[in-house]
Order: sequence, then C-alpha cells, then structure tokens
Amino acid sequence: MRYLPLNDANRADMLAAIGVKSVDDLFADIPAPAKAKAVFDLSNSMSEIEVERVLSNLAAKNLNASTAPSFLGAGNYRHHTPASLDYIIQRGEFLTAYTPYQPEISQGTLQAIYEFQTQVALITGMEVANASMYDGATACAEAAAMACRVVKRAKALMSGNVHPHYRDVTATAMRFMDIQVECLAPDPMGIEDLVGRIGSDLSCVIVQTPGFFGHLNDYTALAAACHAAGALLVVCVTEPVSLGLLKSPGAMGADIVVGEGQSIATPTCFGGPGVGLFATREKFIRQMPGRVAGETVDENGRRGWVLTLSTREQHIRREKATSNICTNSGLIALAFSVHMTLLGEAGFRRLAELNHAHAALLADKLEQIKGVKILPGTFFNEFAVQLSKPAAGVVETLAQRKILGGVPASRFYPTYPELENVLLLTATEMNSEGDINALAVALKEVLS
Repeated sequence: MRYLPLNDANRADMLAAIGVKSVDDLFADIPAPAKAKAVFDLSNSMSEIEVERVLSNLAAKNLNASTAPSFLGAGNYRHHTPASLDYIIQRGEFLTAYTPYQPEISQGTLQAIYEFQTQVALITGMEVANASMYDGATACAEAAAMACRVVKRAKALMSGNVHPHYRDVTATAMRFMDIQVECLAPDPMGIEDLVGRIGSDLSCVIVQTPGFFGHLNDYTALAAACHAAGALLVVCVTEPVSLGLLKSPGAMGADIVVGEGQSIATPTCFGGPGVGLFATREKFIRQMPGRVAGETVDENGRRGWVLTLSTREQHIRREKATSNICTNSGLIALAFSVHMTLLGEAGFRRLAELNHAHAALLADKLEQIKGVKILPGTFFNEFAVQLSKPAAGVVETLAQRKILGGVPASRFYPTYPELENVLLLTATEMNSEGDINALAVALKEVLS
C-alpha cells in the first residue's frame, strides 16, 4: 500500500529488535478489563453527518462532568471557562508563526508569552518564568535535572505528597540521566519528616502544595534546611487557583516552582492537554529549561518583544542541552494568560475564595455521614476521606446514580492496600449546593 510501505518481514525485524514476539505484546501493560473484546462493525465509508451521529452516540455512553455533579480532581480540575476565552485566543493577532524565531512577524505570540511569564512569576512569587513546558509532570522532571546542574549533585528527594504522575515521570527521566530519585511512600496523613532526611548528597527536595491528598503546607522551614545543606527546594502546584489565596511558594523560600496550568486554561479533557508552569530565581535563569520572551524596543523606540533566551543546543546539539523540550504549549499558555487577564487580581482571589468555601461546605456535609472520616489537615478545594468500604466500588456505584463522586486513591496506588478506602474529593465554584447535597445523600445510602 502506498501509505503503509511495511511488509511482514519488516514488522518481524522490528519486533525482533524490540525483543517481543508480536504486536499484541506491546500492549501487555494495558489491564485485560480495559481491552475491547467486542468486534467493531465499522463501515468502509460514511457521510460526515453519519460519522457525527455515530460518535455522538458513543460519547453519550460517558458520564459527562458538565452534565452531572462532578467532584473529580487529583491534579485535573474543572473551573468555569468564560465565553470570551475561545474568541480571544482565535484572534488573528495570535495566529502567527508556530515558532517565533522572526520577531518582526511574531509580535502577537511573543507578547502573549511575555504576559504569560509575568503572570506565572507573580502568582508563584518568583523572579522569572519561562514560556511554559509540556505539562506539570515534565516541568517537575526538568526542575530535578536543573537542580542537579546547579548544585552539582545527582540525587533528589521527592515527598510522598507529590502527585504520582509527577513522581513517575521524574523518576523515569532521571534514570536515563544517572540521577537518583528517592520517592517517599504516599502520605495521606501528612506526617512525613522531610527535614530529617536532608543530607549533603541531595541536590533538591521536591514537595507539593496543596499536596496530592489535599494538605496545605508552609515549607519555609524546609527551605531553610535545604539551603543550609546546599540543596534547592522545588515546589509543585497542580491547582494554580490555590495561589490566589495561599502563601506563594516564593514567599516560602522555594528555588524552583513548577506546576500545571490546566485548571485555568482548559476544561477537564480526559487529562489533557496541559501547560507546564516553570519559575525560578533570576540567578538560576541560565540553567532554566525552555525559552524566555523578553521586552525590547525597535530602531524607532517602539515597544516590542523577542526571544531573549532560547538555547540552540536544544535543536542542534541535544547532548549539550539543558533540556530537550524545545518548544512550549503555546495555545494553552495563551488560554491561561487570557483567562488570568479576564479575572484580574481581585477576580483571581475571589475565585480562590469560592473554591475553598465550596470545599468547606462539602466537608461539613460529609463528616456527618456514618462511614466517612475526613483525614486530618487543612485543605484548599480538595481533601481525602477514609470510607468504610473500598473507594473504587463506591465511586462506581455513585456513577450509576449519575454522580462523579471523586477519585479513589487506589487508582494511583494499587500496591498500597491501606489506601483502598481512601477517596479524593474536590469542590470548585462549579459545584452548587444542590450538587453537594446530592452527593451527601447518595454517599450515605451507598455506605449504609
């Protein structure tokens, strides 16, 4: 075939080189229940309207977060998207070249990046920010690598409260850079001791606030302990809305702040797309991955923007690069910046206040239910509860009642039986009091 030039011999050679016997072996990591057993009856040709009908019917089988009460979170958060957002990000001023190497034709893109960097630096309390990474997990991995370059040590310590996706991506990336990552066990009670684990061999300590289980932490003392040992403090933020209300990581003494901007930029689209936030101290800017847009003036003194830092090694000498992420999530970063601009400082703070108020109302309702124990610690808009039954089964039963009742911790930690009954619940401004009451009533019945 013209577009499928491989023959059976080519495929056999590739499978032999990989070390597997068949194509099916490449999908061995997919759980058996997740594999489709039915034979799909697909037509060879369909009209556009027929395709739309088929896909709409398939989509209708999902329980949609926009049409059912949803308390999902765990690193992917649902917030209101202003109607003006899509219109603004599609304006022609932003639809310039993919990569803004030629500033004279990329001013819209460059100014948007510059504004994005400014906003990220402001909310994280840091001095400089880059033009974005792929997502929060890759930003975390890049932070670990950067800390090792700065400190010239090859070991990182990761808190058990860091999102497991960030942990896994970082550990995988660092393994190929000969950097050791010590990942602590999940900490639903928020009692781990990080200061006592800091040694002279550490390049950095990686933490998260709000933590994976919802805990809020002030890492000022930890930052001081890191600096005393010559290490850096990396703080992850998976819910940037929290920065409208909480003490910024920069004010705590963080050296690098990374995070995921999805909750401000995009809906919850099955985990993506995202935009990685990355900010640091100005003295480390030469070791910061990615690119930086800066402000300048043209020959007539008019304000303009250019790429101030863009490491060429990323494109032509990858082995010498600070990072092999040589682009940024431009469209999602633009959406983040536009939404932040529409909110403004007062709106951003008000949004954070609403989130916490709704989560507090949810906690008040749930703690009255027999079989529900809210785990200790302060929280922002997400918290963990201990149920009297396995959380995964409870969530499935709630879904049958058209309620998306949170995320079981066991989904991320299947090898920790002590987390089988732990459920993560999130409430944002999108959850009405009626939604919260519906969950409380249904949960009480499921646990009885």
